[in-house]
Amino acid sequence: MPRNRIAARFIRCLIAAATALIICTHPSRAAEIDEQRQLFMRVYADVERGNWNVVVDLPPDEKRLLADYVLWPDLRAAFFRATLDNADHEEVESFLTQHGVLRPARDLRYRYALHLARAGKLDSFFTIYQRFYQGMEDARLDCLALRAELAAGRQQRVVNRATDLWMVGESQVKECDPVFAYLDDNHLLGPVDYAKRFDLAIKAREFARARWLAKSIDQQHVDIANEWLRAQSNPEAFVRGHLRASGGEATRAQLTYAIERIAYSDPVLALELWTPLVKTHGFSSVRQYRTSRHIALWMARDRRAGAYALLAGLPQAAQNDEVLRWRARCSLRDHNWRNLLTDIALMSQDERNSEEWRYWRAVALHGSGQLPEAQALFAELAEERSYYGFLAADELDASYPLDGGEIVVNEAIISELSNRPELVRARELFLVGLDGRGRSEWDAVVRYLPREKKIQAAKLAHRWGWHSQAISSAAGASEFDDLALRYPLPYAQTFRQHAETASISTTWAYGVARSESLFMRDVRSSAGAIGLMQLMPATGRKVARDLQLPYSGLDTLTDPQINIRLGTTYLGQMAERFGGNRVLATAAYNAGPHRVDRWLPDSGSIDARIWIENIPFNETRNYVRRVLAADVIFQWRMTGQVRRLSDELLTVKADTDTQKLAENRF
Repeated sequence: MPRNRIAARFIRCLIAAATALIICTHPSRAAEIDEQRQLFMRVYADVERGNWNVVVDLPPDEKRLLADYVLWPDLRAAFFRATLDNADHEEVESFLTQHGVLRPARDLRYRYALHLARAGKLDSFFTIYQRFYQGMEDARLDCLALRAELAAGRQQRVVNRATDLWMVGESQVKECDPVFAYLDDNHLLGPVDYAKRFDLAIKAREFARARWLAKSIDQQHVDIANEWLRAQSNPEAFVRGHLRASGGEATRAQLTYAIERIAYSDPVLALELWTPLVKTHGFSSVRQYRTSRHIALWMARDRRAGAYALLAGLPQAAQNDEVLRWRARCSLRDHNWRNLLTDIALMSQDERNSEEWRYWRAVALHGSGQLPEAQALFAELAEERSYYGFLAADELDASYPLDGGEIVVNEAIISELSNRPELVRARELFLVGLDGRGRSEWDAVVRYLPREKKIQAAKLAHRWGWHSQAISSAAGASEFDDLALRYPLPYAQTFRQHAETASISTTWAYGVARSESLFMRDVRSSAGAIGLMQLMPATGRKVARDLQLPYSGLDTLTDPQINIRLGTTYLGQMAERFGGNRVLATAAYNAGPHRVDRWLPDSGSIDARIWIENIPFNETRNYVRRVLAADVIFQWRMTGQVRRLSDELLTVKADTDTQKLAENRF
């Protein structure tokens, strides 16, 4: 019998065995599952590249063992993903039928559906689409389904849905192009449709697309699109060209857009240009308030003189919590406690009751001489295990609330959860290095558990060393007191060794890693940062070169040991660059050192707490506070000693080489 037919029969037998295992859900013995896991990891990389022979060539007992492994479907799915162009469709469909409820099969089904459509098997694709994807608002699959309808001669079912898919401001997926060509060829789109999409493109700031659409409307729309493009490419020149000449509503919209673009980089110039425009162009109140607010906010974020007056001078209709936050931050910079109390009092109830503004209200009360009320607020906040809670405790020389209670384990629930097939799969995916897939399967189960079981699930993940899921599951159950679970110490020797080499504290490095990734070794951010300490590829490459380490991109950055070494080294470099100021170095680790350079005072110095509040980026501001608080907790976890947060805050000076400890509290 030919080798490929033997392999096919063997594959079918293995699939049947795996299916039986999933139906019966009998847990494997610990030693056996360890061996299965090792076998899986031994062959997975080759299988993922389309080489099934590494499985076929295993000794019979190892084949049987692998076939009984709970991740067998993941192995088969990986092979089919790699070989879809040449795969036996009958085998793929048999696999999908047998394992369709599992995540790897669902992922494969999506790819298989696309493969069928691209291979011209539209009838087969349409059958899958109708059963699994219709109504899910997936533009790619929806357009392929419409192409199947057209190919089958069912044009009357196409027009309305195709027009809905066409009517978007952004570019649609390429699978829609033939459907849109059908609409055009049959004159099913008129100037009114193009005008509607033109408006959507303008709102989406897709001006080149708007110009393309305008060609099917009239020359006036082409001219409008060209004006938008000029406002985008050179906003200052565009505004200067319209300082005196009045225009219509389109011109007013373009001018406010151009002013807002200028304000991002030069709010003073934006204000200079906006003032005469208001007098000559008849902007609506809504447009005028929005643009004036935008300029005032960027004046405040850039720490420009006169920012507070601009914010406070906005009409009541233009005031909102963001305006009041930046009014308060300007007041902080000026140590104007009376204004600060007013700013906070004007905030919405939820905003002014946040820890941030309760703390700063206490500071303002203290600075205004209202000591009893300030002390009461500090005492209330000092009960919180957080950045502001620690700062409040420092004002009172009070103890930090670091003696959180450990979660009481319910072994019956732990046993029930650990034997749930879905969580067995999730754990194995984590242990074989497919962390992201494991997290998805874990979350799909745990998010729907009642609170007590969710808490026990967190404890179970902690036992497994799966810290991201332990931390997130505990948070999802509003359980924050088990500090060993929420602030674990993985890779302890690696962190200690490389932090010491980088001349930084291990606790700070831990604080950065937890805040960056929750100790996920494979996570990637939307900005492209990778790994446990979330390094950008360019940063990782540079630091690896500094250390004379080999660098191979993703493989390097997702290796926890190397990632920790690179991350601690880079953190040490930031500390050195900013004169040992941990606040500035932490901000630089997140936002980049050049931005932090721009955020330093032009002269003199500023209290680190106030500097943190005035970081322009919400993400970086929250990140710095989170890392500093985590540093305190990790210090207590590792040593049993309390390191006062305020004692670690250096005054931020214009000269980063002469940073010093803050001498006074408020």
